[in-house]
Amino acid sequence: MTQTPPVARPVGWLRQIGVDSAYVLVGFPVAVISFVVVFALFAVGVADIITVLGLPVLVGSVYVARGFADLERLRLPGVLHRPAPRPAYRSAPRDAGFWRRMFTPLRDGQSWLDLLHAIFGWILYTISFCFVVTWWAGALGGLSSIIWLRFVPAPEPDSKDLNLLLGLSDTLAARIGLQTVLGVIFLVTLPLITRLFALMPAQFGRVLLSGMAEVQSRISGLREQRDSAVSAEATALRRLERDIHDGPQQRLVRLAMDLGRARQQLASDPEAAKATIEEALGQTRETLDELRALSRGIAPPILADRGLPSALAALASRSTVPVGLSVDERLPRLPAIVENTTYFVVAEALANLAKHSQARAAALDVVRIDGRLAVTVLDDGIGGAHMAKGHGLSGLADRVRAADGTLTVDSPAGGPTVIRAELPCG
Repeated sequence: MTQTPPVARPVGWLRQIGVDSAYVLVGFPVAVISFVVVFALFAVGVADIITVLGLPVLVGSVYVARGFADLERLRLPGVLHRPAPRPAYRSAPRDAGFWRRMFTPLRDGQSWLDLLHAIFGWILYTISFCFVVTWWAGALGGLSSIIWLRFVPAPEPDSKDLNLLLGLSDTLAARIGLQTVLGVIFLVTLPLITRLFALMPAQFGRVLLSGMAEVQSRISGLREQRDSAVSAEATALRRLERDIHDGPQQRLVRLAMDLGRARQQLASDPEAAKATIEEALGQTRETLDELRALSRGIAPPILADRGLPSALAALASRSTVPVGLSVDERLPRLPAIVENTTYFVVAEALANLAKHSQARAAALDVVRIDGRLAVTVLDDGIGGAHMAKGHGLSGLADRVRAADGTLTVDSPAGGPTVIRAELPCG
């Protein structure tokens, strides 16, 4: 894991100060212009609503506010360090008439939020602008006082200079010293002030301009997560049904036939009956082994009893391809859905690796970083794995998505193949 050099941290702070300051200094005139234009159009539209011209002007104010809102959404990520998605505005059907198209923007809730931001956003920008300009002026003016203060005439004897108010001498050196100290104070607190007063209008803009889009995105994500959970569960049930049909069910049918044959042989040929019963006992043991293997795929006891590291170690030891295991033994117990999904991901990846990859060695790495569990399976096989619908990795992706995680597969032709799953485990 590459570490950031120590010198990069001050550069980041300086860059953030510049971004925050530019956000406020540029945003203030834009906010004032948007207020003047949008409020003027809105006021004219409301005043003339009883006439034919009032409605188009009112709709025009909504569209102008939407334009300023789009501009603000472009500027928000630099301050908030997160995307500011554009909401889905209501649109009229293609066959809608003129008046329905005219009223459509006025029936859209986000349009009114854009209008609200244009009318009231300038207030926060004005406050932020005053503080940011004051702090920059105080820092630059105080630190450069040794240059400009000598050209400023000395204060009149009856004036109340800051030095005199503080009980200091009124010499040039004393005035330069005081201004320099004040400049240092302004400079030290400049990152905090610029950050605070940039976040104030930025958060206001995020709530009004992207809050609804974030809610819509979250709802869509929950729908996808639900659909993935249903799909993963259906896939697991179909696979379990197929495995039971192809394995234990066939053995039980043969066991029933062997026992029936042994019953017929008991009277005429006891030795043959004994041999048939022994064969039936062997079938019983093989059936139990297959049922145990199936149960491990559903709810492995070792995972519930001894935790994820021991369960993954057991999986790696059973793999037909040598697997290098790197798991923190001190990893705490995680939520059941995270542990079960991790176990399922590793089991499926190792099974696919053994069947299709032609690999000679593999590596399994499990690490917890920033509240997320990263699971990586690497092999030196022929590659070519993909998550096309109908393949095993597609069902694996659904299972991971159902746990609010992500699955990536990097498998170029010729290898190597890297399967990486990240699951929230905070």
